[in-house]
Amino acid sequence: MDLIFSLFINGLATGMLIFLLAAGLTLIFGLMHVLNFAHGGLFIWGAFAGVWSYHLSNSFVLGIGVAIVTGVLLGLITEKLIIRPVYGNTIQQILITLGFMLVLQEMIKVVFGPDQKAVSPPEYLQSSFMLGDVILIKYRLFIIAVGILIFLIATFILKRTRIGLIVRAGVMDQEMVQSLGINIKLVFMSVFMVGSALAALSGMLHAPYSGVIYAEMGLEFSILAFIVVVIGGMGSFTGSLLAAILVGLAQAFMAYYVPSLSLAVNMLLMVVVLIFRPQGLFKVKE
Repeated sequence: MDLIFSLFINGLATGMLIFLLAAGLTLIFGLMHVLNFAHGGLFIWGAFAGVWSYHLSNSFVLGIGVAIVTGVLLGLITEKLIIRPVYGNTIQQILITLGFMLVLQEMIKVVFGPDQKAVSPPEYLQSSFMLGDVILIKYRLFIIAVGILIFLIATFILKRTRIGLIVRAGVMDQEMVQSLGINIKLVFMSVFMVGSALAALSGMLHAPYSGVIYAEMGLEFSILAFIVVVIGGMGSFTGSLLAAILVGLAQAFMAYYVPSLSLAVNMLLMVVVLIFRPQGLFKVKE
């Protein structure tokens, strides 16, 4: 029983990290219908920029702040220069964002070097404590708490505020929203920047969790994020959260009991969901 609980906590922490990355993709891919394969590049740039400032200043909070700012700036550049010219053209979006993903990946090696970077949590999150016979690691609990907080804030903004109403209305009918005097391009650019900031935050939080970061990990995690968005349902924050937790738990348990299937289990989950519920676990009401 203690082993199952430990695996559950590990899977939940992994799921929350995936959710933070998928949350940004849910905004960009699910709501705006933009296939941004460069999302993983924003993830890894957030990780490297945040870790660099964390090591330089010895402040984990500053590292998180730098990662978020990096994500916002790169999101602005990506939307204005890469995405905006190909809005509405799926094939061009795939090709140009894949190319930009490779550019971001190689630029990491130019700016920060080609070697892997070792990362550890801040001292106040390195320890653990006992709950009965189960060891609980503080950093994993911290990640779970951050994931829940981001979910609650994003859900409140999208469903309970005027900004959220404008975003949802703009997704359904851009011309109508534009006719009301709202700059829909600015709204979509802001949404893209927020999604990019979440990707960068996910990268920074993942760095101490995995203990090492490297340039190629961006593509690996962007695939996971797309799987989560598809399983959860296009544009559904609740669906993305549940799908990310499902993927994280499946990885944790499979890695322990059937290691040979730990990588394939996510694809199998997506295939099963697409067969029996093609719209995903949750479908956004229009």
